[in-house]
Amino acid sequence: MMSLLRKAILTVSANPLITRFVSKYGMKLGASRFVAGENMTDTIQTAKEINQDSRVLTLDLLGESVYTKEKARSATQSAVESFDVIAEEGVNSNISVKLTQLGLDIDYDFCLENMDRVTAKAKETGNFVRIDMEDSPRVEKTIDLFTTLLGKYGKEHIGLVIQSYLYRSEEDVKRLGELGANLRIVKGAYKEPKEVAFPEKRDVDKAYRKLVEIHLKNGCYTAVATHDEAIIDWTKSFVKKNGIPDNLYEFQMLYGIRTALQKELAAEGYKVRVYTPYGKDWYPYFTRRIAERPANALFVLKSFFQR
Repeated sequence: MMSLLRKAILTVSANPLITRFVSKYGMKLGASRFVAGENMTDTIQTAKEINQDSRVLTLDLLGESVYTKEKARSATQSAVESFDVIAEEGVNSNISVKLTQLGLDIDYDFCLENMDRVTAKAKETGNFVRIDMEDSPRVEKTIDLFTTLLGKYGKEHIGLVIQSYLYRSEEDVKRLGELGANLRIVKGAYKEPKEVAFPEKRDVDKAYRKLVEIHLKNGCYTAVATHDEAIIDWTKSFVKKNGIPDNLYEFQMLYGIRTALQKELAAEGYKVRVYTPYGKDWYPYFTRRIAERPANALFVLKSFFQR
């Protein structure tokens, strides 16, 4: 039932009328719960507040599916500049990017050049960039590009996201583990066919635990990105039972979701990173958050009627 509802939300969100309405009014209607701001100035203030209670961040300038080199270069420059802002403002944060935002759908080599600039800046500033994973047709190119830059810059400066709902992910994690890759494990939020992804939540959750287990046992840094308390509790037990060092993993959650749990984990001494998106191109991200947990739609509707 939830799977069908999720698919319905993703389908409706693609309607041009819905897109125009939400893009115009969404930040006022409730999208600001999930998006820290439309500009870096507002977002940095939010970042400082998050840092105050021992949580760290990943700043993500929203945007994807760029089809002009001009826009891809602009997104690249924004990513590069964000490292300087982070350093100047003294914020404990790294950044994440999507390769389609940097031109992956235009030309692979062009995108590689742009991502190389971003990763070079991450190394120059002693920081880190994570490549977000997108839908299944782009997975192989994303992994290829990542491994190229991993070999050049090292796991200290670049990481990748792996989605547990894809059948292929277990083999990808094993292969990337041999390279010592820093991986962020997520369940996955794109609309995928059953031929490539688990359609049932229980199978996605089972695969998620297995990916975390494989990567941690390989001695590789693992970002456990979930709001699922059952998986969080399982992770706590797993790392304790297997003697996994605290410096080999962290919990990650999305800005605006389970904030009390984030603070609770941080207070317990766990490293907690808040994935904090910002920017004007927030609509695709926002719709995926609604689709992941349809109850979020009630929050938006409530905001609408309370105006």
